Amino acid sequence: MERKIRVLVAKAGLDGHQAGIRLVAQTFRDAGMEVIYLGHYNTVDQIVQAALEEQVDVVGLSSLCGAHMEVVPKVITKLRAAGLADVVVIVGGVIPNKDVPVLMTAGVSQVFKGGTPLDEITTFVTGAVRNKRSASGAATAMATEGN
Repeated sequence: MERKIRVLVAKAGLDGHQAGIRLVAQTFRDAGMEVIYLGHYNTVDQIVQAALEEQVDVVGLSSLCGAHMEVVPKVITKLRAAGLADVVVIVGGVIPNKDVPVLMTAGVSQVFKGGTPLDEITTFVTGAVRNKRSASGAATAMATEGN
């Protein structure tokens, strides 16, 4: 039986708006995912440490206050440094169109703007994790065959 998708959702910095992230977290739970909800006012280090400890597949960051251009690249850099380069990072909230390509270049897998249908987010996460697990399984099989 395949392990449930583990998603960490959090807000970094002083962004205190929580309605959207709570709704997304509940949607993930309803879809059968395990959700680690850190809430708001987290530091980059707290988010990365929780991702490491909880062995998550996905980190979902919500930004409504405009700090995403500073916070998100730092989270991705620290995830990579912690050996979590395979974790899918998604971002949601109030993200200006001009920031989306920069975030994607930094390593974000997908940006979901306010008003995105919740099933679209869940479908993306499910597919992204399935693809990561398939690629990881294929790499492991190839390495095993080579021995």
